[in-house]
Amino acid sequence: MPIRSAQNGAAPTRFPSRFARFGDFELDIQRQELFRSGIRIKLQSKVYEALLVLLETPREIISRELIRQRLWPGDSLVNFDANVNTTVNKLRQVLGDSPEAPSYVETIPRKGYCFVAEVAFADAPRETAGVQGTAQPAGLLGIHSAKWLAAAFVVLGLSAILFGAAIMLYIERGR
Repeated sequence: MPIRSAQNGAAPTRFPSRFARFGDFELDIQRQELFRSGIRIKLQSKVYEALLVLLETPREIISRELIRQRLWPGDSLVNFDANVNTTVNKLRQVLGDSPEAPSYVETIPRKGYCFVAEVAFADAPRETAGVQGTAQPAGLLGIHSAKWLAAAFVVLGLSAILFGAAIMLYIERGR
């Protein structure tokens, strides 16, 4: 893939476009931001760099050695095997992926890792209903917010039932 310079003096990228899309995710390579269904997800710098290495050549095996060289260049004094494992595991955690049933990052025993999801590159972000240039959730609530809202309704319902029972008990004892 050709290397092209990023704007604003940033490091050059090895991607044909500014945005990489896979599954529910969109990566803004220039701003180094990952979004899931329009909601920004925080990434540690090494986890972001590991994602970039894997996205450069999706569906191809990337050796552990190449990941080590890209994330820890030179003669750094770190435990590379443990750090590569930890970094890839953190990436899986961010993506909601698992090594047993990979949707994004597959471990290739004794060889390395492979980004297995379809990746599409684009020069513009996904269409959103919000203000141009800002990422908005696809719906009124993001996936995690909807789960919290459902849990809040369950707790509210249980509280109402318990409160009603307490009132009935109070009335019965008062007779």
